[in-house]
Amino acid sequence: MVPNDDRRTYDLLRLIGENEPIGSIRLVEQMQRRGYSIKGRTIRLMLSDLDEAGLTEKVAGKGRRLTDRGRDELERGDVSGRLESIRERIATLTSRVTYDPTDDVGELVVGTVRLSPAAIEPAFDHLERLHESTLGPILVAATDDDTREGIELAFPSSISLDGVLLSRGIDSRLITAGLVEYDDEVRRYIDAISGENATMDVITLLVEAGRTDIDRYLEGETGVFIVDNREFPLTRFEEGQDLATATRDAIGGAVDLRRPRESGPFPAGNPSWDFASLTYLGTSETAISLLYEQGLATEWESLTDIRPRSAFEPAPTARRRF
Repeated sequence: MVPNDDRRTYDLLRLIGENEPIGSIRLVEQMQRRGYSIKGRTIRLMLSDLDEAGLTEKVAGKGRRLTDRGRDELERGDVSGRLESIRERIATLTSRVTYDPTDDVGELVVGTVRLSPAAIEPAFDHLERLHESTLGPILVAATDDDTREGIELAFPSSISLDGVLLSRGIDSRLITAGLVEYDDEVRRYIDAISGENATMDVITLLVEAGRTDIDRYLEGETGVFIVDNREFPLTRFEEGQDLATATRDAIGGAVDLRRPRESGPFPAGNPSWDFASLTYLGTSETAISLLYEQGLATEWESLTDIRPRSAFEPAPTARRRF
């Protein structure tokens, strides 16, 4: 366990791991460059604590390096840094959404997937199947890259909905993300990852773990999808319902909206009496999952950036460009 379990100590461990072996003078310089007001005596005391905890060790005449235990602790501890980064990124991207589902204009948060040249045609086969399902429309923004090098496809992310709500003064709070069974209706949560403000980006985690089953849904059975759940004030229920429905109709996916006294599906019990529960099955998360299941996605990113609605077109239309 890191002494005092603080962020500054994890940053120090990270610097040691990146530059080992490294002495205290260089560590002071590196920490100060990262905004810490810190002196040599403080660094030496911290290093002594890390040595005592078995996380670092001295290299004669050269400074400190991480022990195996230190590497393990850094990997575990850096989760908090990654989560903080994701929390900030979600908040930043959400605040930049200008999309208005009524007029179908404005900017959306997107996730992206990279396809090799050989994967382009089969990928669009699967995207068209998804487009024709009840989850359609499936909107795609494709790059103009030379297809000999592959292409990038962008899809509207589920957190675009939070930006839509925020732009109307409805403060939604991401609660949970996870997996649901879906067959044209969200049946039940089968797994959930909870955390304050849903700070975990679970897309990569769940996709790489092979937890989704979109293809099964496209075959007419109950599939397994990644979703996220948020709460917003019950006093804005009707307006929130209208915005969620309009967003779903315009950019695809599925929504499940419940008052607190209604029966589920709720990921972690009924919300408090003054909040509504809104689950959104977004097209970006679904498309990424499907293309990974089919072995077609070479790489992807769930929270890429902001793109204008005008850059998107339905999957069948986008396909004609290739």
